[in-house]
Amino acid sequence: MVFQLRFGESDLLRCRFALSPLWETQEAVRTLARPERHGYHLPWLRRVRAAADGLDLRPLRLLMPRTGHNPDFLCPPPESPVATFADEIALVRSTRPGAAHRDLALTLAETPGAAGSDAGRAMLADPARAVRELAGLLEEVWRRLVEPDWPRLRALLEADIAYHSRRLAEVGFGRLLGELSPRLVWADSTLTVLGTRGDHDRVLDGRGLVLVPSVFTWPEIIGGHEPPYQPAVIYPARGIGGLWTEAADRTPDALARLLGRVRADVLCALDEPAGTTALAHRLGLAPSSVSAHLSVLRDAGLLTSRRHSHQVLYERTPLGIALAVS
Repeated sequence: MVFQLRFGESDLLRCRFALSPLWETQEAVRTLARPERHGYHLPWLRRVRAAADGLDLRPLRLLMPRTGHNPDFLCPPPESPVATFADEIALVRSTRPGAAHRDLALTLAETPGAAGSDAGRAMLADPARAVRELAGLLEEVWRRLVEPDWPRLRALLEADIAYHSRRLAEVGFGRLLGELSPRLVWADSTLTVLGTRGDHDRVLDGRGLVLVPSVFTWPEIIGGHEPPYQPAVIYPARGIGGLWTEAADRTPDALARLLGRVRADVLCALDEPAGTTALAHRLGLAPSSVSAHLSVLRDAGLLTSRRHSHQVLYERTPLGIALAVS
């Protein structure tokens, strides 16, 4: 299926990156339903299975057809570059019943028998209640399955945005899109998204585009959101191959003897730029300890640091990379 977005001059001025904890929460439910498609996430799947079994995810899965329309109101495009889950779920809860009914009807029609099922009929009969219950269920999924790992996920997503923001400055918008995914094709002021869940053709008309990296979307790329929402393209974030790898699994013994085990773990954990809090969470260390090790590694010329949004991100220098992969 093909999703086409037709740009005008003003649309290029309204293109932006953002991350979305709500999107990761929704896609986490899809990952649970189709673990065979998500080999990178097997460590996470094994760890959260018991918690997931305690949730009734059937209402959400009923609204997740493999192709065709998916409800926009359940995943509105993030309004700020670093949205919080609380902000996003508040937008879901503010959905008007009429808009929810239209969105639900379009989605249920994609799966034979869904609209006529008990759950489908209940949603269509009382869309205001459906919005409340679906938002509540998403909040439970977030709290139990995603929030405990959010520092790790957020660090990877922010690193992806930082990297692609630099690439945008270096190569321009058209070439950047192809680097985000080979399924993104830019030609004649039109962005074509190949292999999406539905067919769409939309003139942006000054709304621009929000580009959202995602951990759980891999290997898909998703284009969506009908008016009045700003169009969005959700693409697989860089670096998910090592997302769930623990530091002890990646630190060479020789490097640990040279730098000390903990300091070597910190260096080797920086496959992607990350902040102190995310590294501390990933390594199971106190933030103060990680901060001290980062300062030593930076002073030794193995790391550089730069401010991004609300935090300082650290990344390896060429020398640091050479040591970490030796």
